[in-house]
Amino acid sequence: MSGTLEIRERIARFDWERVTSELDERGYARLPGLLKSAECRAIDELYDDRKRFRSHIDMALHRFGEGEYRYFDRPLPPLVEQLRRHLYPPLARVANQWNKRLGRDDRLPTSHSRFLKRCKAHDQLRPTPLLLRYRTGGFNCLHQDLYGDVAFPLQVACLLDRPDEDFTGGEFLLMEQRPRMQARAEAIRLSRGEGIVFPTRERPVRGTRGFYRAQLRHGVSRIHSGRRTTLGIIFHDAR
Repeated sequence: MSGTLEIRERIARFDWERVTSELDERGYARLPGLLKSAECRAIDELYDDRKRFRSHIDMALHRFGEGEYRYFDRPLPPLVEQLRRHLYPPLARVANQWNKRLGRDDRLPTSHSRFLKRCKAHDQLRPTPLLLRYRTGGFNCLHQDLYGDVAFPLQVACLLDRPDEDFTGGEFLLMEQRPRMQARAEAIRLSRGEGIVFPTRERPVRGTRGFYRAQLRHGVSRIHSGRRTTLGIIFHDAR
């Protein structure tokens, strides 16, 4: 897998002004080329190594959808750890802007290590990066990834398989509910290695009297054929 310096420089090269603008305007932003094909394959191959994971979830048993996912255990794979560490600072700047717009006094730390100390103080100690896998007929119901009192406002998903080659269907879904309005849905087609940044729970939307909260949930549409695997980067730890 790629080294720390390469991942850090790759993330730094993204146009974070564009990312911020897209998050403000439509509630999500693309990170094309977040991972290389070889990195996608390497992470995908970890799925069958049970020792890497702290838990395995069958979605159907919990009525979450049809598919499965596995939460990584510590130590996290180096690439996953570096993605989490280096994606956090630019996203924390966005999150602090959002908190200010929503009238919150809370200011998030500038480094991920300091943010994890906040999680630890609330007994949130279990890592949350995960791999999600779906096969033909699989899907993920609309949901939010909240695991305790502390939640980072943004998260990232990165597609590891090739659309139209490894699978068909399986668009990323984002549903936004604004006060006194019909829900707005987006079906987003990702490329292999492309990341998408989206809100964990809510985002500020400008109205005629300032900003208000829009609630968001995300999921995955039905897989028509093949297998779809995704890496999820959640920045807060779980109880």
